[in-house]
Amino acid sequence: MNTKESILGCFVSSVNGDTNGDLFRKYIWGNIGICDKLNQLYPENYGKDILKILLQFYVNPNPYLLQHLKEVDSYRKNEKSIAVNIVINNENFFVKSEIERYSFLNQIILEKLDSLLKVVKKKKLDTNIQSLINDFKKNV
Repeated sequence: MNTKESILGCFVSSVNGDTNGDLFRKYIWGNIGICDKLNQLYPENYGKDILKILLQFYVNPNPYLLQHLKEVDSYRKNEKSIAVNIVINNENFFVKSEIERYSFLNQIILEKLDSLLKVVKKKKLDTNIQSLINDFKKNV
């Protein structure tokens, strides 16, 4: 068992008892969940300024939350972490086939990492997001 932590972590938020939330979690942490594929991406391979990029998935968020979600949250210097927010709903995920769902997850994560690239440049962080993107493409 590997004791190192991946630079990419996953968080899922959904309403308690929401069957869509339960179904979505299987795509993140299930037998062939996407988080397993991220476990080979270690922070020390990409720089010192970011140790954790949290992929925050919001399943069918309420309109108030949806209105206030930023694409990329603020960089937390003390934690050396940053979060990207991903909205999951019927239109972009649940109406798709299983293959299309995995394809969507890969695509949206790449898009969010690309957005993060802009933040890293603006904040002048030493994290090599482009290298992380390339490694992510190899692992998924």
